[in-house]
Amino acid sequence: MSSNIQIELIQKSNIDNVDFNNLSFGSVFSDHMLVCDYVDGKWQSPTILPYAPIQLDPSAKIFHYGQSIFEGMKAYKDTDNNILLFRPLDNCKRLNKSAKRLVIPTFPEDVFMDGLKELLKIDSAWIPKNEGSSLYIRPFIFASGEGFHASPADEYKLIIATAPSGAYFSGKVKVLIEEKYARAANGGVGFAKAGGNYAAQFYPTQLAIEKGYNQVIWTDDNTHEYIEEAGAMNIFIRINDTLITSPTSDRILDGITRKSILQIAEDENIAIEVRKITVSEVVEAAKNRSLKEMFGAGTAAVISPIAGFGYQNTDYDLPELKSSYASLLKKRITDIQTNKAPDPYGWRVLV
Repeated sequence: MSSNIQIELIQKSNIDNVDFNNLSFGSVFSDHMLVCDYVDGKWQSPTILPYAPIQLDPSAKIFHYGQSIFEGMKAYKDTDNNILLFRPLDNCKRLNKSAKRLVIPTFPEDVFMDGLKELLKIDSAWIPKNEGSSLYIRPFIFASGEGFHASPADEYKLIIATAPSGAYFSGKVKVLIEEKYARAANGGVGFAKAGGNYAAQFYPTQLAIEKGYNQVIWTDDNTHEYIEEAGAMNIFIRINDTLITSPTSDRILDGITRKSILQIAEDENIAIEVRKITVSEVVEAAKNRSLKEMFGAGTAAVISPIAGFGYQNTDYDLPELKSSYASLLKKRITDIQTNKAPDPYGWRVLV
């Protein structure tokens, strides 16, 4: 395939109708999107088009067999109006890792990067500069091939769409440690960013919300004894001055924010343990007050502090710290992302 990109510009931009001071997450969309089709056994040349609905046959296999994967990324502008990405190639590699698991054809990394950069240049004005704001980027691939027979599709569509989003404030999050339902199982697709993973989370999460919690802490599918993830995010737990997170596996997403936190924490001389952590250990730490922090880590919020958790009809509150690992690590990451600090890791990519 060729990375020569065909471009069709919108006749009239919608940007004047957008209040950039009041942006909710992922609900306002930029003028253009990148589209690329997999037909006749190969990816075609990508096209950048005005953002618009797409048409699919009712028998398109995405509707019946769930071949759908996605990524979450962000673009930023610094004070000199440079467009910046954060570890974008890692997202592309993870997209292809997900693709292999769902028998979706992998997408060439160079074409992905070329197309993404061109899309961002065209919609540069849509990248907000307000503190904490960014342009959220959603690359996704789904089965567009037709037929009711249960088999992988023969045609696919990749789309990259973008949405300017304001600062992501989750407030004080209360979570419920799950004792019945599981997010993923050994040998499954928990490590992939497959749409079905998130659909399956909605019901247990809704049950937790009905009990007064904001989100679910997922535990292992077999015994429900081990902490695994926080909602759609990786989870970090601080006991005394040690930061603990679960190792990645078939069940746990290899989060890019997670990897960044581990690297920065090491360089900040924060004690780190990547190991299984039991629910009983967390409950005991809460009881003896050695549990200092819990937070989720992911692209949307970067870091989302947890204020308390529930387990077996008992609620446990976490202390409010003046100087938390969560705030330190979030500042380190966001300063790199927005070019407010040096990037010793080579994570920041200039468009």
